[in-house]
Amino acid sequence: MLGHSHALSGLAAGAATLPWVPVHGTVAQVAWVSAVGGFAMLPDLDQQGATISRMWGPVTDLPAGLVGRISGGHRWGTHDAVLAPAVFGLLASVAAGAYWSSLLLLALAIGLALRALNFVIPGRAENTVVGNLLMSLGGAWLLLEHSPSPQWLPLAVMAGVLAHIAGDALTCQGVPVPLVWILHRARLAATPMRTGAKLEKLVFVPPFSTLTLTFLYLNTGAREALSPLVQLLATGR
Repeated sequence: MLGHSHALSGLAAGAATLPWVPVHGTVAQVAWVSAVGGFAMLPDLDQQGATISRMWGPVTDLPAGLVGRISGGHRWGTHDAVLAPAVFGLLASVAAGAYWSSLLLLALAIGLALRALNFVIPGRAENTVVGNLLMSLGGAWLLLEHSPSPQWLPLAVMAGVLAHIAGDALTCQGVPVPLVWILHRARLAATPMRTGAKLEKLVFVPPFSTLTLTFLYLNTGAREALSPLVQLLATGR
C-alpha cells in the first residue's frame, strides 16, 4: 500500500488497541497511537533511495541499504509476519531501556508518520530533512517529558509492523510466506489490487480515517469530554 495508507492503518490499529496496552493518561495514549502509526511505515525502510528512507538523509538512507541487504531485498525479510515483528520488537526492547534511545526510536516513528501523512499537513517542513528531524525530535521529547517511561515501545513497533504487513498482503505484490521464503521465495497476495491504484484510496483511506477517529473517541478521555455535546446534538436540546 501507499505510505499514507500504511500510516492511517497504523493509527487505526493504535487507537483500537488502547484498552489493552499499558498506557495511562492522554499524553501516553497520544504517544502510543502516534508510535504505532509511524512504525507502520518501518518495514519499508529496506530500500535505499526511497522517499521514506531519505527522510533524515544519510542517517536513515544508509541504514536502509544495510537492512535491505540483510533482509533479502524490498518486501522480503522486513515483511515476514513472523520474523519482522520479532526482530524489530527485540531491537525496540533494547532501545526502550535508555532515555536517549527511546527518544530516537519515538522520533523515528513520528518522523515516518509526518512523512507519510504530509498530504494533510500544511506547509512542507515535514518533507525536509532538517524540518522533519526537528519536528520529530521535539515531539518525542515533549511526549517523553510528560509521560512515564515508554516500556510499551516494543509493543508499538510490533503492532505497527504487523499492520504494515497486513496491508501489503492485500495488494497484488503481496508479502513473503513466513519463514518459507528463506528457502523458497514465495509470496502471499489476498487481492489483485495494485499499490497506489485509485481503488486503494477509495477502499482504505476513508475507513482507516473513520476508524481512527471512532476508536479515539471510544478509548480516550474524548468520550467523556464530548458526551454532553453528542447528547445535545442527539436530542436537539
